[in-house]
Amino acid sequence: MSTISASKEELHEAIIEIFKKLMVDYDSIPEEWTKKTGVEGNIKGTEITVSDTVAHLVGWGTLVLKWQKRSENNEEVDFPETGYKWSELGLLAQHFHRQYDNVPYREPLKEFENTITKILQLISRLDNRTLYGEPWYEHYTLGRMIQLNTSAPMKNMRTKVRRFKKQNNI
Repeated sequence: MSTISASKEELHEAIIEIFKKLMVDYDSIPEEWTKKTGVEGNIKGTEITVSDTVAHLVGWGTLVLKWQKRSENNEEVDFPETGYKWSELGLLAQHFHRQYDNVPYREPLKEFENTITKILQLISRLDNRTLYGEPWYEHYTLGRMIQLNTSAPMKNMRTKVRRFKKQNNI
């Protein structure tokens, strides 16, 4: 399968495939390691926790759902998020991390699973034309925007989490 999905089926499969792999990695990390820094951060030279990586993925998945809902309701969509510019993604990531700072690790994992389920349901109810037939945001199709903010960051986070596990003999 290509790394850039070109159809509803490919997008659905890409998300499911990386989600399953990532959840195996997340589930294998002992609770006491989930709040320790050591995972490469989104801002160069920073380190985050495993829990932060989950918060990051929940945050972006939630934004995808928010964008689509606002778009369907013919409401203005603030990309990437109200109060943030595309040049401030590091700050947005920190915002996502803070949302789960004092929350047990399993809670954002459940939220991540729920968010991915909602995204898969969204994809299931849309057709290929809606997902890939025309630009949705600037020159990106809706399907591409979903992928850029779900399966693509999941692959990136999985690499970072696996590196953290290896460095710490987990």
